[in-house]
Amino acid sequence: MIIIVLLISISLTIALVFLGIFVWSMKSGQYDDTYTPSVRMLFDDTEKQKKK
Repeated sequence: MIIIVLLISISLTIALVFLGIFVWSMKSGQYDDTYTPSVRMLFDDTEKQKKK
């Protein structure tokens, strides 16, 4: 019975750590720009050609 309590407490700790990391990344603005990644592949080739 003690092992079940131990495993549940470990899994809850890990889940809270991941939740904390997610909340921190949301507050730091990591997911603010949703447009640029979708069009980045369209502009990469033209930038490489201009540099050469």
